[in-house]
Amino acid sequence: MFTQSQIEKLLFIDIETASNAPQFQDLSPKMQGFWERKARQYYKISVDEEFDVSASYLEKAGIFAEFNRVVCVCFGYIRWEKNAPAGTFKTFYNQDEKQVLLDTAQTLNQPKSSQYQLCGHNIKEFDTPVLARRMLIHGVQPLPKSLNNYGKKPWEVKHLDTLELWKFGDFKNFTSLDLLTHLLHIPSPKGDMDGAQVGVVFWQEQNLEKIAQYCQKDVQATMNLILRLSNMPLIQDEETP
Repeated sequence: MFTQSQIEKLLFIDIETASNAPQFQDLSPKMQGFWERKARQYYKISVDEEFDVSASYLEKAGIFAEFNRVVCVCFGYIRWEKNAPAGTFKTFYNQDEKQVLLDTAQTLNQPKSSQYQLCGHNIKEFDTPVLARRMLIHGVQPLPKSLNNYGKKPWEVKHLDTLELWKFGDFKNFTSLDLLTHLLHIPSPKGDMDGAQVGVVFWQEQNLEKIAQYCQKDVQATMNLILRLSNMPLIQDEETP
């Protein structure tokens, strides 16, 4: 599917997010109202129905840029050593979300980054729009060109999205990275945690290193997915942060 030279021009990315506050009760009254409306709309629950809004915040706030925070970003690229692919990774994680976003923007704004094509699983619907929105919320400027898709038509966004790649034009289909790696006999990125647990690990365990390891595994799994689809050997396990 891809040649070695094409793969070497891919900059793989994955982000991990948590709810912006530890609990729903920690939000301002204004934000509580905004979340309840958002959650009822998401779950299709009318205003006169009973609803555990606190539980919904913990379960789903992490997927919405207006209510989440970026806790980790991992970049990676593939190089060949002795005819075998190997991964190089750079991971940013911090309790201070703005610092994570500043480090990410600095990486994407480097001149050499423009030579790469961003690649990830569901990055067009999640990773890149979340990063752009959170950067604007925190006043991180200039917004990297690779994230600023304003005015672009869908086919003008050059990111390589492996979810979109797997759809083969089937827009009804959503396939998780975990399922794809299982189907294609690629080592799973999921160990003792998954994306739904990032908030618990961040707020309760305060274990950013664990989140960083999980994030890097997702990047490596996406790398291996591209390699598998290209009928190439897989990357062996790399050291995690």
